[in-house]
Amino acid sequence: MSTVALPAQSTELTTAAGAVPASPARRAWRRFARNRLGFYSLIVFVALTLVSLMAEVVSNDKPLLAKYDGQWFVPMLNNPPETAFGGDFETPTDHLDPFIQAQFAKPGNWALYPINPYHHSTINYFAKVPNPAPPSADNWMGTDDRGRDVLARLIYGFRVSVLFALALTVVAVVLGVVTGAIQGYFAGKTDLAFQRFIEVWSAMPELYLLIIFSAVFSPSVGLLLVLLSLFGWMGLSDYVRAEFLRNRQLDYVRAARALGLSHWQIISRHVLPNSLTPVVTFLPFRMSAAVLALTSLDFLGLGVPPGTPSLGELLAQGKNNLDAWWISLSTFCVLVGTLLLLTFMGDALRDALDPRKADL
Repeated sequence: MSTVALPAQSTELTTAAGAVPASPARRAWRRFARNRLGFYSLIVFVALTLVSLMAEVVSNDKPLLAKYDGQWFVPMLNNPPETAFGGDFETPTDHLDPFIQAQFAKPGNWALYPINPYHHSTINYFAKVPNPAPPSADNWMGTDDRGRDVLARLIYGFRVSVLFALALTVVAVVLGVVTGAIQGYFAGKTDLAFQRFIEVWSAMPELYLLIIFSAVFSPSVGLLLVLLSLFGWMGLSDYVRAEFLRNRQLDYVRAARALGLSHWQIISRHVLPNSLTPVVTFLPFRMSAAVLALTSLDFLGLGVPPGTPSLGELLAQGKNNLDAWWISLSTFCVLVGTLLLLTFMGDALRDALDPRKADL
């Protein structure tokens, strides 16, 4: 009987004490979620980003779906001429026109408008007060000096800022990791040559170059992305270089060299995965810097092309129209809120990657 009971007891003890430990990624996520401020900031930021990516569905001057005289229309995708709704002209339908809205109000006709019935470029020619108009039931955050809805421009401008910041962060991270890895791994003369190049390149007047290129070329998001990417990688490169300089002397790297692995195999398989902590930690802060850079350049008139929704352009309008307090106040709240969310996320990410933090 004892010989039968012992294996069962041994199996029970093994099952109880031999629980599979959580993976490093799961432990890092637990540490991230434990920082409630950063965790909820991530949820809010992702939700706002998703809303801005669906801006055409949330804020648009064309109905999502319409029915007129038994026919179905999707004006958001294909806006028919005014004659399709009882008008007199073959021009695209202005769905803010009181006549068109009266047509849809007839029995059997209807139109499903977005929550905010304005596009970022929509000029409300039927406004009841002069522009810039204060917040009202028609324009929840008022209008700017051209009669465009401020809420719509905030939604679309937030999308431009986030997408630009993501693109600039990705490019800067790739360049910073590549240059930092080459400097730190090979060291010696290679590191010395790169350091002298970075010293010369960082001394270039970035703002003057932006002014010169803005005067020579027509402003565009692509041009701005290229120019800022030329300078945005140097800060991250220093951190990656320091990590590679430290890790290249460790025993596991020496063992990989002794086994005959190539430089690329050692960098990609061993050194780089153990040097990415500062890269991941600084991602939210790099995005914050990119958002601020775009906003500042737009405020100075050196950013995106005219007409493109931008937080910096709204701040410039608020400066030029001090009596229209709603323009600068709403833009300031969106900008500060975005930067705070990114900062809280960065703090939580730093805690998640800190091995000194106790696990749950």
